[in-house]
Amino acid sequence: MLRLPRYAWAVLVYNLAVIAWGAYVRATGSGAGCGSHWPLCNGEVMPRAASLTTLIEFSHRLSSGLALIAVVVLVVWARRATPRDHPLRTGALMSLAFMLSEALLGAGLVLFGLVADNASSVRALVVSAHLLNTFLLIASLALSVWWASGGGRLNPAEHRDGLLRLSLGALAILLVSCTGAITALGDTLFPAASLREGINADLSSASHILVRLRTIHPVLAVMSALYLMSSVWRIADGRPTATATARLLMWLLIVQLGAGMLNVLLLAPVWLQLAHLLLADVVWIAYVFLAADALSSPERTAATTSPYPRTA
Repeated sequence: MLRLPRYAWAVLVYNLAVIAWGAYVRATGSGAGCGSHWPLCNGEVMPRAASLTTLIEFSHRLSSGLALIAVVVLVVWARRATPRDHPLRTGALMSLAFMLSEALLGAGLVLFGLVADNASSVRALVVSAHLLNTFLLIASLALSVWWASGGGRLNPAEHRDGLLRLSLGALAILLVSCTGAITALGDTLFPAASLREGINADLSSASHILVRLRTIHPVLAVMSALYLMSSVWRIADGRPTATATARLLMWLLIVQLGAGMLNVLLLAPVWLQLAHLLLADVVWIAYVFLAADALSSPERTAATTSPYPRTA
């Protein structure tokens, strides 16, 4: 059986795949594939004579259900494999809480018709909240990986000097990601036929608010990337593992900025939207690991021997 750290990694990676598939549902307009029914699909447990959009939406629901089960297993395993005060238990419970709220937000999008061609400001707000919850879920899973792998317990009070810098960086990433979700929604609902047409629409006061908001995301992305690039080395503070993570984060930010520029030039094709989102997820995971390294105690808090048989 997989060891606990490997399982925690597997749950994190699987959730990234589920998140990407959810973005594909949005990008292809398949969110209404199961009608206004949730958790049933078009009023059925197993949809029959399903269309392509129904299959896309239904498969996302199935994959999300498996993700929930995987997190429940993580919670149970953490409780059995660690002492009562081990931080992994907290990380696993946080992951479960955000997984449940993720499901509720997804259900709300469907039940209130905030899918397909809906271009309301309410949908934009809920999509942003959904993305924020997704990133908090990823952070909880990443911390679970950190603690399952023997990472130190977090003690922010002992690292107050870097706490403000870390908090600003986290807020910058979350803000950029939320505006990115709104931008992606605008690209899906109001696609441009050419780069010139897209720029003119972005700058026109007659355009829909989702179109005009698209100009905010790239500006915030560049500003946030510059801030992060200037602060990660101070956060690492010469620690070997943190320095390696900071170096990785620098390269990820550069690649992400390049992907964003390419996204604009190619008019946001679906495959590039998914790649852009996955890169954002990986940037966030790297930042969470960097923050955990910076805020953790020097001693290790490795999990105790699992009661499960170890064959791997």
